Amino acid sequence: MSITLNGTTGITTPSLTGDVTGNLTGNVAGNLTGTGASTIPSGTTAQRPAPPTFGMIRANTTTGLPEWYDASTSIWKPFNQGLTYSVEYLTVAGGGTGNSGFINDVTAKGGGGGAGGMLTGSLIFSVSVAYSVTVGAGGAYTFVENTSASGSGSSIGNLVTTIGGGGGGKQSREGGSGGSGGGEGYNGATVNGFGTVGQGNNGGVGDMGSAGGGGGKGGAGGTPTAGAGSTSSISGSSVTYATGGSGGSGASGNGVAGTANTGNGGGGGGSGSSTTGSNGGSGIVIISYAGSQRGSGGTVTTSGGNTIHTFTSSGTYTA
Repeated sequence: MSITLNGTTGITTPSLTGDVTGNLTGNVAGNLTGTGASTIPSGTTAQRPAPPTFGMIRANTTTGLPEWYDASTSIWKPFNQGLTYSVEYLTVAGGGTGNSGFINDVTAKGGGGGAGGMLTGSLIFSVSVAYSVTVGAGGAYTFVENTSASGSGSSIGNLVTTIGGGGGGKQSREGGSGGSGGGEGYNGATVNGFGTVGQGNNGGVGDMGSAGGGGGKGGAGGTPTAGAGSTSSISGSSVTYATGGSGGSGASGNGVAGTANTGNGGGGGGSGSSTTGSNGGSGIVIISYAGSQRGSGGTVTTSGGNTIHTFTSSGTYTA
Protein backbone atom coordinates (compact mmCIF):
# COMPACT_ATOMS: atom_id res chain seq x y z
CA MET A 1 0.00 0.00 0.00
CA SER A 2 1.07 3.62 -0.22
CA ILE A 3 0.21 6.68 1.82
CA THR A 4 0.78 10.20 0.53
CA LEU A 5 0.65 13.22 2.83
CA ASN A 6 0.18 16.52 1.04
CA GLY A 7 2.38 19.29 2.31
CA THR A 8 1.21 22.18 4.42
CA THR A 9 2.78 25.54 5.03
CA GLY A 10 6.55 25.23 5.34
CA ILE A 11 6.68 21.60 4.13
CA THR A 12 7.56 20.65 0.58
CA THR A 13 5.19 17.86 -0.39
CA PRO A 14 6.56 14.98 1.69
CA SER A 15 5.41 11.46 0.98
CA LEU A 16 5.39 8.30 3.06
CA THR A 17 5.31 4.88 1.48
CA GLY A 18 4.30 1.94 3.65
CA ASP A 19 4.45 -1.81 3.13
CA VAL A 20 2.21 -4.49 4.52
CA THR A 21 4.43 -4.94 7.60
CA GLY A 22 3.79 -1.39 8.68
CA ASN A 23 7.19 0.05 7.80
CA LEU A 24 7.07 3.61 6.47
CA THR A 25 9.72 5.30 4.37
CA GLY A 26 9.76 9.09 3.96
CA ASN A 27 11.41 11.10 1.21
CA VAL A 28 12.21 14.19 3.30
CA ALA A 29 13.28 14.99 6.83
CA GLY A 30 10.93 16.93 9.07
CA ASN A 31 10.20 17.94 12.65
CA LEU A 32 7.24 17.16 14.88
CA THR A 33 5.88 20.23 16.66
CA GLY A 34 2.98 21.07 18.92
CA THR A 35 1.90 20.62 22.52
CA GLY A 36 0.65 17.08 22.16
CA ALA A 37 2.61 13.83 22.19
CA SER A 38 3.62 11.04 19.85
CA THR A 39 3.23 7.40 20.74
CA ILE A 40 6.10 5.02 20.03
CA PRO A 41 5.75 1.23 19.83
CA SER A 42 5.57 -0.52 23.20
CA GLY A 43 5.72 -4.03 24.57
CA THR A 44 7.36 -6.28 27.13
CA THR A 45 11.01 -7.26 27.20
CA ALA A 46 10.04 -10.61 25.68
CA GLN A 47 8.32 -8.80 22.81
CA ARG A 48 11.40 -6.92 21.61
CA PRO A 49 11.84 -7.16 17.81
CA ALA A 50 14.09 -9.98 16.63
CA PRO A 51 16.53 -9.42 15.20
CA PRO A 52 16.91 -5.80 16.38
CA THR A 53 18.61 -3.23 14.15
CA PHE A 54 20.33 0.11 14.60
CA GLY A 55 17.91 3.02 15.13
CA MET A 56 15.10 1.11 16.86
CA ILE A 57 13.30 2.79 19.79
CA ARG A 58 10.39 1.51 21.85
CA ALA A 59 8.71 1.73 25.27
CA ASN A 60 9.39 -1.29 27.48
CA THR A 61 6.29 -2.11 29.52
CA THR A 62 8.26 -4.56 31.67
CA THR A 63 10.72 -1.93 32.92
CA GLY A 64 8.45 1.08 32.46
CA LEU A 65 11.21 2.86 30.51
CA PRO A 66 11.72 3.93 26.90
CA GLU A 67 14.69 2.16 25.35
CA TRP A 68 16.89 2.13 22.25
CA TYR A 69 18.99 -0.50 20.56
CA ASP A 70 22.76 0.06 20.74
CA ALA A 71 24.14 -1.88 17.78
CA SER A 72 27.76 -1.36 18.91
CA THR A 73 27.18 -3.53 22.00
CA SER A 74 24.10 -5.48 20.82
CA ILE A 75 22.21 -4.34 23.92
CA TRP A 76 18.82 -2.66 24.46
CA LYS A 77 19.43 0.34 26.74
CA PRO A 78 17.08 2.70 28.57
CA PHE A 79 17.22 6.29 27.37
CA ASN A 80 18.79 7.41 30.66
CA GLN A 81 21.82 5.12 30.27
CA GLY A 82 24.98 6.57 28.73
CA LEU A 83 26.84 5.20 25.73
CA THR A 84 28.94 2.12 26.33
CA TYR A 85 31.13 -0.23 24.35
CA SER A 86 32.69 -3.65 24.80
CA VAL A 87 36.42 -4.33 25.23
CA GLU A 88 38.60 -7.40 25.65
CA TYR A 89 41.27 -7.36 28.34
CA LEU A 90 44.37 -9.16 29.60
CA THR A 91 45.49 -8.52 33.19
CA VAL A 92 48.66 -10.12 34.60
CA ALA A 93 50.05 -9.43 38.09
CA GLY A 94 53.73 -9.33 39.05
CA GLY A 95 55.58 -12.62 39.59
CA GLY A 96 57.12 -13.75 42.90
CA THR A 97 60.85 -13.96 43.61
CA GLY A 98 62.90 -17.11 43.44
CA ASN A 99 64.71 -17.90 46.67
CA SER A 100 68.42 -18.24 47.29
CA GLY A 101 70.27 -21.53 47.51
CA PHE A 102 72.79 -20.72 50.18
CA ILE A 103 73.50 -19.25 53.65
CA ASN A 104 74.75 -21.74 56.27
CA ASP A 105 73.90 -24.75 54.09
CA VAL A 106 75.81 -25.27 50.85
CA THR A 107 73.45 -28.07 49.82
CA ALA A 108 70.29 -25.92 49.99
CA LYS A 109 68.38 -24.93 46.88
CA GLY A 110 65.81 -22.18 46.49
CA GLY A 111 62.25 -22.62 45.27
CA GLY A 112 61.06 -20.83 42.12
CA GLY A 113 58.70 -17.88 42.34
CA GLY A 114 55.05 -18.28 41.37
CA ALA A 115 53.73 -16.42 38.33
CA GLY A 116 51.44 -13.47 38.78
CA GLY A 117 47.74 -14.19 38.46
CA MET A 118 46.38 -13.89 34.90
CA LEU A 119 42.83 -13.17 33.73
CA THR A 120 41.31 -12.53 30.31
CA GLY A 121 37.76 -11.69 29.30
CA SER A 122 35.45 -8.87 28.22
CA LEU A 123 34.13 -5.73 29.92
CA ILE A 124 31.59 -3.02 29.12
CA PHE A 125 33.03 0.49 29.49
CA SER A 126 30.98 3.68 29.79
CA VAL A 127 32.03 6.49 27.47
CA SER A 128 34.02 9.33 29.13
CA VAL A 129 34.52 7.40 32.39
CA ALA A 130 38.12 7.17 33.65
CA TYR A 131 39.24 3.73 34.86
CA SER A 132 42.41 3.42 36.96
CA VAL A 133 44.87 0.81 35.71
CA THR A 134 47.39 -0.74 38.10
CA VAL A 135 50.32 -2.78 36.81
CA GLY A 136 51.87 -4.89 39.56
CA ALA A 137 55.61 -4.97 40.19
CA GLY A 138 57.53 -8.22 40.34
CA GLY A 139 58.80 -9.34 43.73
CA ALA A 140 62.28 -7.93 44.46
CA TYR A 141 64.94 -10.42 45.57
CA THR A 142 66.82 -9.56 48.76
CA PHE A 143 69.75 -11.35 50.43
CA VAL A 144 67.94 -12.52 53.56
CA GLU A 145 67.77 -16.15 54.64
CA ASN A 146 64.40 -17.86 54.20
CA THR A 147 62.83 -14.68 52.84
CA SER A 148 61.23 -14.20 49.44
CA ALA A 149 58.80 -11.61 48.16
CA SER A 150 55.45 -11.94 46.44
CA GLY A 151 54.61 -9.91 43.34
CA SER A 152 52.09 -7.07 43.42
CA GLY A 153 48.58 -7.25 41.98
CA SER A 154 47.32 -5.71 38.73
CA SER A 155 43.82 -4.32 38.18
CA ILE A 156 41.39 -2.39 35.97
CA GLY A 157 39.37 -0.12 38.26
CA ASN A 158 37.30 -2.26 40.60
CA LEU A 159 36.28 -4.50 37.70
CA VAL A 160 39.22 -6.93 37.45
CA THR A 161 41.97 -7.76 39.96
CA THR A 162 44.78 -10.28 39.68
CA ILE A 163 46.96 -11.39 42.60
CA GLY A 164 50.76 -11.27 42.67
CA GLY A 165 52.68 -14.55 42.50
CA GLY A 166 53.97 -16.19 45.69
CA GLY A 167 57.68 -16.18 46.49
CA GLY A 168 59.76 -19.38 46.38
CA GLY A 169 60.71 -21.28 49.52
CA LYS A 170 64.17 -21.96 51.02
CA GLN A 171 65.27 -25.37 52.31
CA SER A 172 62.53 -26.54 54.68
CA ARG A 173 60.34 -23.53 53.95
CA GLU A 174 57.20 -23.74 51.85
CA GLY A 175 56.59 -21.43 48.96
CA GLY A 176 54.27 -18.46 49.32
CA SER A 177 50.70 -18.48 48.01
CA GLY A 178 49.41 -16.01 45.42
CA GLY A 179 48.14 -15.82 41.85
CA SER A 180 50.33 -18.89 41.35
CA GLY A 181 52.14 -20.46 44.29
CA GLY A 182 55.88 -20.40 44.86
CA GLY A 183 57.88 -23.64 44.83
CA GLU A 184 58.98 -25.30 48.04
CA GLY A 185 62.63 -25.34 49.04
CA TYR A 186 64.40 -28.71 48.75
CA ASN A 187 63.79 -31.47 51.33
CA GLY A 188 61.03 -29.50 52.97
CA ALA A 189 57.78 -30.53 54.54
CA THR A 190 56.18 -31.15 51.14
CA VAL A 191 54.17 -27.97 51.54
CA ASN A 192 54.06 -25.89 48.39
CA GLY A 193 52.58 -22.47 47.78
CA PHE A 194 48.97 -22.44 46.58
CA GLY A 195 47.63 -20.65 43.51
CA THR A 196 44.34 -18.79 43.15
CA VAL A 197 41.58 -20.64 41.30
CA GLY A 198 41.14 -19.22 37.80
CA GLN A 199 44.31 -17.13 37.99
CA GLY A 200 47.11 -19.67 38.40
CA ASN A 201 48.32 -22.95 39.89
CA ASN A 202 50.22 -24.39 42.83
CA GLY A 203 53.99 -24.41 43.15
CA GLY A 204 55.97 -27.66 43.13
CA VAL A 205 57.38 -29.55 46.12
CA GLY A 206 61.10 -30.09 46.67
CA ASP A 207 63.20 -33.17 47.30
CA MET A 208 66.79 -33.86 48.36
CA GLY A 209 68.10 -32.99 44.89
CA SER A 210 65.99 -30.04 43.78
CA ALA A 211 63.62 -27.35 44.96
CA GLY A 212 60.11 -26.94 43.60
CA GLY A 213 59.31 -24.75 40.63
CA GLY A 214 56.78 -21.96 40.86
CA GLY A 215 53.30 -22.49 39.48
CA GLY A 216 52.12 -20.82 36.27
CA LYS A 217 48.82 -19.91 34.67
CA GLY A 218 49.01 -23.00 32.45
CA GLY A 219 50.04 -25.60 35.03
CA ALA A 220 51.47 -26.42 38.45
CA GLY A 221 55.18 -26.33 39.25
CA GLY A 222 57.22 -29.53 39.30
CA THR A 223 60.56 -30.57 40.80
CA PRO A 224 62.42 -28.42 39.75
CA THR A 225 60.43 -27.54 36.61
CA ALA A 226 58.43 -24.33 36.32
CA GLY A 227 54.69 -24.30 35.81
CA ALA A 228 53.71 -23.48 32.23
CA GLY A 229 52.44 -20.06 31.22
CA SER A 230 49.49 -19.18 29.00
CA THR A 231 49.56 -17.69 25.50
CA SER A 232 47.51 -14.67 24.39
CA SER A 233 47.36 -12.78 21.07
CA ILE A 234 45.48 -9.75 22.40
CA SER A 235 48.52 -7.56 21.63
CA GLY A 236 48.43 -8.58 17.97
CA SER A 237 51.22 -11.12 18.47
CA SER A 238 51.26 -14.45 20.28
CA VAL A 239 52.95 -13.93 23.68
CA THR A 240 53.26 -16.30 26.63
CA TYR A 241 52.58 -14.78 30.04
CA ALA A 242 52.58 -15.96 33.66
CA THR A 243 55.20 -18.74 33.58
CA GLY A 244 56.53 -19.94 36.93
CA GLY A 245 60.18 -19.69 37.96
CA SER A 246 62.31 -22.86 37.93
CA GLY A 247 63.40 -24.35 41.24
CA GLY A 248 67.10 -24.47 42.13
CA SER A 249 68.89 -27.69 41.21
CA GLY A 250 72.46 -28.92 40.99
CA ALA A 251 75.70 -27.70 42.49
CA SER A 252 75.41 -24.00 41.82
CA GLY A 253 73.86 -21.32 39.65
CA ASN A 254 71.88 -18.15 40.19
CA GLY A 255 68.18 -18.01 39.51
CA VAL A 256 67.01 -16.44 36.24
CA ALA A 257 64.88 -13.31 36.70
CA GLY A 258 61.35 -13.17 35.32
CA THR A 259 61.04 -11.08 32.15
CA ALA A 260 59.54 -7.61 32.59
CA ASN A 261 55.82 -7.24 31.76
CA THR A 262 55.17 -10.97 31.58
CA GLY A 263 54.32 -11.72 35.21
CA ASN A 264 56.82 -14.60 35.17
CA GLY A 265 58.18 -15.90 38.46
CA GLY A 266 61.86 -15.58 39.32
CA GLY A 267 64.06 -18.68 39.32
CA GLY A 268 65.52 -20.19 42.48
CA GLY A 269 69.26 -20.52 43.08
CA GLY A 270 71.11 -23.84 43.12
CA SER A 271 73.26 -25.09 46.00
CA GLY A 272 76.59 -23.48 46.71
CA SER A 273 78.01 -20.67 48.81
CA SER A 274 77.50 -17.87 46.30
CA THR A 275 74.22 -18.42 44.50
CA THR A 276 71.23 -16.13 44.62
CA GLY A 277 67.56 -16.13 43.85
CA SER A 278 66.05 -13.63 41.40
CA ASN A 279 63.37 -11.01 40.85
CA GLY A 280 59.92 -11.76 39.56
CA GLY A 281 58.75 -10.18 36.31
CA SER A 282 56.44 -7.17 36.41
CA GLY A 283 52.86 -7.49 35.19
CA ILE A 284 50.93 -5.98 32.29
CA VAL A 285 47.41 -4.80 31.38
CA ILE A 286 46.14 -4.76 27.79
CA ILE A 287 42.74 -3.44 26.58
CA SER A 288 41.56 -4.11 23.01
CA TYR A 289 38.41 -3.29 21.03
CA ALA A 290 37.22 -3.44 17.45
CA GLY A 291 37.48 -0.43 15.20
CA SER A 292 39.19 2.94 15.41
CA GLN A 293 40.45 4.52 18.64
CA ARG A 294 37.75 5.44 21.15
CA GLY A 295 39.61 5.62 24.46
CA SER A 296 42.92 7.01 25.70
CA GLY A 297 45.71 5.75 27.93
CA GLY A 298 48.68 3.41 27.68
CA THR A 299 50.60 2.81 24.47
CA VAL A 300 48.12 2.73 21.56
CA THR A 301 48.63 0.41 18.57
CA THR A 302 46.41 -1.28 15.98
CA SER A 303 46.29 -4.83 14.67
CA GLY A 304 43.73 -6.83 12.68
CA GLY A 305 41.11 -4.08 12.81
CA ASN A 306 41.44 -3.67 16.59
CA THR A 307 42.72 -0.75 18.66
CA ILE A 308 45.02 -1.90 21.48
CA HIS A 309 46.00 -0.01 24.65
CA THR A 310 49.01 -1.55 26.42
CA PHE A 311 49.91 -0.56 29.98
CA THR A 312 53.42 -1.56 31.11
CA SER A 313 53.11 0.75 34.12
CA SER A 314 50.17 2.08 36.10
CA GLY A 315 47.98 4.79 34.55
CA THR A 316 44.41 5.66 33.54
CA TYR A 317 42.19 4.45 30.72
CA THR A 318 39.50 6.95 29.75
CA ALA A 319 36.77 5.29 27.71
